[in-house]
Amino acid sequence: MITFVASIQWGDGTNLASGVLVVPGSADMAKQEFSRRGFIGSSGAAVLAGLASQIGAQTAVGETPSTGVAGEVRRKQTPAQPNLVLFMPDEMRADALACYGNPLTRTPNFDKLAQDGTRFANCHVQFPVCGASRCSLLTGWPTSVRGHRSLFYFLRPDEPNMFRYLREAGYDVFWYGKNDALAAESFYDSVTMWNYPDPPSARTPRVQHKPRPTGGKITGPDTFIGQETGDRAATPEYASIQSAIRILERKETDRPFCIFLPLSSPHPPYGSPEGFNDMYSPADIHGLRPRDLPRKPGYISSIRKEYGLNGLSEDTFRKIRALYYGMVSFSDWLLGELLEAIERTNHNQDTAVFVLSDHGDYAGDYGLVEKWPSGLEDTLTHVPLIASVPGGAQGHISENMVELFDVMATCLDLAQTEARHTHFARSLMPQIHGGAGDPGRAVFSEGGYNTYEPQCFEDNDQTPGSLYYPKEHLEVTHPEDVSRAAMVRTHEYKLVSRPQGQSELYIYKDDPQELHNRFGDRDVSHIQCDLQQQLLHWYVNTTGIAPFDKDQRECPPYYATPSFPQSIQASVRSILDKG
Repeated sequence: MITFVASIQWGDGTNLASGVLVVPGSADMAKQEFSRRGFIGSSGAAVLAGLASQIGAQTAVGETPSTGVAGEVRRKQTPAQPNLVLFMPDEMRADALACYGNPLTRTPNFDKLAQDGTRFANCHVQFPVCGASRCSLLTGWPTSVRGHRSLFYFLRPDEPNMFRYLREAGYDVFWYGKNDALAAESFYDSVTMWNYPDPPSARTPRVQHKPRPTGGKITGPDTFIGQETGDRAATPEYASIQSAIRILERKETDRPFCIFLPLSSPHPPYGSPEGFNDMYSPADIHGLRPRDLPRKPGYISSIRKEYGLNGLSEDTFRKIRALYYGMVSFSDWLLGELLEAIERTNHNQDTAVFVLSDHGDYAGDYGLVEKWPSGLEDTLTHVPLIASVPGGAQGHISENMVELFDVMATCLDLAQTEARHTHFARSLMPQIHGGAGDPGRAVFSEGGYNTYEPQCFEDNDQTPGSLYYPKEHLEVTHPEDVSRAAMVRTHEYKLVSRPQGQSELYIYKDDPQELHNRFGDRDVSHIQCDLQQQLLHWYVNTTGIAPFDKDQRECPPYYATPSFPQSIQASVRSILDKG
């Protein structure tokens, strides 16, 4: 067993990582203690070689110009094993970006990336909550395959994930931001280094409306409205971007890298740094989806009651949307800092950049805030996906349906490696090179928890007065409002099946905002039946995934387990030896 004690710094003296790394024997469990400012993973040799040499970008770039279907491609062809950058704001809905048709928001850097690459107009997540969506993203699995649908069950060492495949393909993986994807033990062979800056309390948004316990009930309102968060350069998101930029600025070597940036904004509380918090006026917000719609799932009215939202004016919900848009523009500024560094360091020729998000946010629609685990409205499932890849088409828009976990298959395709597990993600490289995609594709999403699975409920903070108390209290006291649901969506229709609640059916040509639930309407019964059959077939085809490795059918040789006393083991061996 070898122990390394190290403190590693950047050239400017900034602490990168410090701590103790114990490299165990083959039968031991790894024991690692690190400061929360950084992490060095995997084996000691790989770690020391990777960081000490300041590994850099892959530089082999082809010389043949490429032309894209959607327009001129000014960059060289896609290099072998390009660097990968995944910029992932938390809780960003697609329709909050100007390039997705929003007439109000200012998002020039998202728009520029879309002009430089491919924008996927209809990308949907596989679950409307952080952890489940990210587990799906990294595996290509629907959440029902292994039950990854809670905030407390992440990808474990016996399960595959995209980052481990990239490490095995020669990539160094740098992770700057929140987790909600990998179990602690899975980081060691999947990530080269991670860092999640802790925001000082002075910069943490202070929530204006906290629920107050009165006679065991919650009175509100709990709007998730925060306050301005100070200097943009003093935020944890900016610190994560700066960490990524330091990787980009290193001397180039022959090792490619992947930078994963799972940032916090625009996740509530609704508040952003100075210059963004007041960027949008509530008076300019129009078209919020209305409240009190008939034949909607029961959780909508339950949330409004539990959070104390029923008595709020429309002005309050417009303010919430305005604050949310400010957070989106802050995320756009962060992306701009990153893109400028990629250009400045000449990595634009060897680096593929992806913009994506794990789910959306109600942001005032339907009179709701934040998100809900069993909510499958487009406001929660429809997210931005933009890919700018060297050699890819520029200004291309792919209108056909795709799923968030397709990013996994696409990144492995770019890395010239393959998954060694059954999955359902599809590589998006044909669209990135100007193709249309599959016009007949439907997308699927799941939500909620079984009522007999209390271990999944978000009940980690049952303190009256805390920000998430109303949400967690509602899940525990009314589990039927967070029961499981499944969705199938096409360009024309959406079906949401809720075995323990109100199912939904929407016809988009008549109802693009999902206001009129047609489930059970005889006039569209043929559509409902067709979608129900699609959903059933999808479940039959995607559940019960078998591993690639095989077990022997014969009983193994009998032996006394090491837990037996030595004297008993000796006696048993003696008897077995004599036959």
